[in-house]
Amino acid sequence: MLFDLRSGARKRTVKIVYLGLALLMFVGFVGFGIGSSGLSGSIGDLIRDNGSTGSSTDPVDRLNTQAANAEAAAKAAPNDPAKWAALAQARVRLAAVGDNFDSNASDYTAAGRRQLNSAGTAWDKYLALDPPKVDERLARQMAQAFLSLEQPDKAVTAQEALTDTDPSQGTFQNLAILAYQAGQIRKGDLAAAKAVELAPKAEQKDLKTNLEQAKQQATIQQIQQAQPTPTPTL
Repeated sequence: MLFDLRSGARKRTVKIVYLGLALLMFVGFVGFGIGSSGLSGSIGDLIRDNGSTGSSTDPVDRLNTQAANAEAAAKAAPNDPAKWAALAQARVRLAAVGDNFDSNASDYTAAGRRQLNSAGTAWDKYLALDPPKVDERLARQMAQAFLSLEQPDKAVTAQEALTDTDPSQGTFQNLAILAYQAGQIRKGDLAAAKAVELAPKAEQKDLKTNLEQAKQQATIQQIQQAQPTPTPTL
């Protein structure tokens, strides 16, 4: 059965399955802007919204220049959270183009992941400066980035910051899913309860059931992954 994770291969399979499920449920709200009050920050923004500057018509060259300029600006004003936010967003955008992204596999390459890790570093510095209001679009993008990097704890932090600026059913539902994936059950339960509370009354029962299933599936995954892999016998 699928949840028999006694082999390393099956552990890897279930890891991919659950990451895929989390992404599918998450993209339903984030990737296409659903439940975000029409605000930007979707996956499409990473490709379309290049904030074009400079004379180069090549998007990779343009985004490389933007990232370099953003990094220089952040280092010149290290106490300005807006500079670190701009750098994080520039790195996320750069990760989605050229050799950084494998369109056939719909996944980031090693180079793209390095860009996402750099974005994560800038994001951490941005949050450490305690901005008065977290950049909503950036928070959405970073939650996606940390999911791609298989860093669920950091994805939870980004999504939690988003619920402060956009306390909607969609943001709390995504927070619950991410928290369960990260093993943060208490936080997931609180977010799930808030999502159900904010949902239309006719949808509350189904939403509660779906989130409970997400919790159970995540719990099974974590229990099975914690089991040692037996030594094969000849």
